[in-house]
Amino acid sequence: MYIPSGELVTILKGKNIFSAIRKLFKSLIFRLFVTLFILGVVPAMIVSGVFLNAYYDRAIAVRTTDVQNQCKIISNQIVASDYLNSNKSDTIQGELSLISSLYDGRIMIIDQDLRVVTDTYNMEASKTMIVDEVIRCFKTGTSVHMVSGRFIEVAVPIQRVKDESTGATETLGVILVSASLDSITDNREVLSDSVSLILTITFIVMILIASILSFVFVHPFKRLTRKLSAVTAEHIEDEIHESAYTEVDQIADAFNQLLGKIKLLDESRQEFVSNVSHELKTPLTSMKVLADSLVQMPDAPVEFYREFMEDISAEIDRENAIIADLLTMVKLDKTQAEMNIQSQNINELLELILKRLRPIAKKQNIEMVFESFREVVAEVDEVKMTLALTNFVENAIKYNKEDGWVQVSLNADHKYFYVKVADSGMGIPQESIDHIFERFYRVDKSHSKEISGTGLGLAIARNAIIMHRGAIKVHSEEGEGTTFTIRVPLNYIV
Repeated sequence: MYIPSGELVTILKGKNIFSAIRKLFKSLIFRLFVTLFILGVVPAMIVSGVFLNAYYDRAIAVRTTDVQNQCKIISNQIVASDYLNSNKSDTIQGELSLISSLYDGRIMIIDQDLRVVTDTYNMEASKTMIVDEVIRCFKTGTSVHMVSGRFIEVAVPIQRVKDESTGATETLGVILVSASLDSITDNREVLSDSVSLILTITFIVMILIASILSFVFVHPFKRLTRKLSAVTAEHIEDEIHESAYTEVDQIADAFNQLLGKIKLLDESRQEFVSNVSHELKTPLTSMKVLADSLVQMPDAPVEFYREFMEDISAEIDRENAIIADLLTMVKLDKTQAEMNIQSQNINELLELILKRLRPIAKKQNIEMVFESFREVVAEVDEVKMTLALTNFVENAIKYNKEDGWVQVSLNADHKYFYVKVADSGMGIPQESIDHIFERFYRVDKSHSKEISGTGLGLAIARNAIIMHRGAIKVHSEEGEGTTFTIRVPLNYIV
């Protein structure tokens, strides 16, 4: 499908914007900023909201208490002056008007018949007043209050002592007061405006603080990133030192450890390349010398030519063996995760290996003995396990003495199976035991022309055993022989 260039540019810009936004959200600076901002602003908002609500509730409670106290005073005066029956008292009328004006509200006095005796609004006088608060007040004999819109309604009973000996009282009427909350609401709005101003200032201050702290916190990581970026293959020797935070220290230490491993790998790679070059060059040099000798002797007899060609053929075989082992090593390194695990009879596997190697052992008149203590079935990769065990047995034959012996034994417990390969060979010096599994490493005695080898067999065998989560132990005495003990789990561990 053809996309116009303009649309393509728009699409690319959209992708870039999306990528930038995603990168921003994943940024540590952004996350620290948001966290610090939330920790600073949200508590301030919650506190301000709680403060305003607490003020409002407290102001209403105080207003309610004040109205109740005023009503109790008037109630006593009403009882004393028998106001409910005569409805004549300038003092009470004046106090009612004062309280009504003070609280910008309305006061009604209601008798036992629910008749309105007095109404400061002069709207309900002599009328019957059936209100829930009034009825509840008559029934309970206690004050009742509630908030209704921008007013509080308070009902206070008018009581007299009926029996002084028992303290029993009689409710004669009710004072019903509707007090305005406008002043409280106005004060709350003023406070709210002040709180909003404080929150705005807090908002701005927290943005500045969060921004500064975010950059301060992240700056050591940026310095560490720059130092990490500066480390290249040419500056692999340079270690990172950054000690702003414990976490930065840990990252720097981990990276320095990684650098150390890279150095070792690089040294190992260089050594490996050097060894490969040496091992491949040696047969080529021998073949070159032999070929040059033949060229310089055009009239040499046929037997002489045949002898030289046999030597050249042997060197070619040696070259092929080195290349084959190198390919095997590379294949094992590349396919460590590719294990074809199946249940295998280890007894049969070892018998097949020994059957293949007996002709080689027979040439040196070496006796091979296989000892099995039980039938062993384990989960292994048949190809890799055969390769490993073959190398151990072949190594025991190769570095043995004439008329010697090789003993292979198999045993198992509930968790592992054990293969022991012992020989009567030349043995390994103690200083060389730790190096025999290194690629191209050879014990000094093995450099002899009589013993061919690439120096890769044990390295290949070790890799195969490790891939099976196994382990190898070596015991050797010079002049007496060597014993390899291989331990492999019966069940493959992923």
